[in-house]
Amino acid sequence: MIELNTVSKMFHQGQPNECRALHEVNLTLRRGGVTVFTGPSGSGKTTLLTLVGALARPTSGRITLNGRLLSNLPERFLTDVRRHTFGFVFQQFNLIRGLTVLENVMLPAYPLGRPYQELVHAARDLLEQFGLGEKAANQVEWLSGGEAQRTALARALINDPVVIIADEPTAHLDSARSREVLALLGRLAAQDRTVFISSHDPLVFEAILVSRVIELQDGQIVRDSSC
Repeated sequence: MIELNTVSKMFHQGQPNECRALHEVNLTLRRGGVTVFTGPSGSGKTTLLTLVGALARPTSGRITLNGRLLSNLPERFLTDVRRHTFGFVFQQFNLIRGLTVLENVMLPAYPLGRPYQELVHAARDLLEQFGLGEKAANQVEWLSGGEAQRTALARALINDPVVIIADEPTAHLDSARSREVLALLGRLAAQDRTVFISSHDPLVFEAILVSRVIELQDGQIVRDSSC
């Protein structure tokens, strides 16, 4: 369970271009299901996801994970929490050009020191699950948008995280590919993982697999509903 208590996030604090991305957000996120954070561009949904996933720290307020305070942990401990708890799918995919599909999937696991052959086997298994087994040796720059998205999902799972965080996972896909990605995320939720998605795409937040929709506007929660 992840809890946010009066969490605010400011950028460029004290500067002329100061920006308040989130303002005193209170939120409890329980394990399981698919939760979508929605709202217009600039509403704070991506900022909220980065805080939930321990990729950033709040300017004020407290964030806890299963009762453990995250918001004041030293960075080396926070990094360890990220590696073992969260899998991230970024809007721009963030795949490393010049590396193969297989190497990209393996990349987040290197710091954990798993035996190399075990890691190769795990990465190949994930690629097979996502229909990319034949693409393992290809350079990632050769992939289509849908294939790149599935590679990013496989990479997010290499450390067997309990929480998947996907930022605008359908932003660069047509409706058919978007439904495909949503089905994959639904499969992950069915495996007793927790899935958090940010999206302003109705195809996403109106999907039958979504169990909760949290709408943000101007850095505050304006609607929180279970589907």
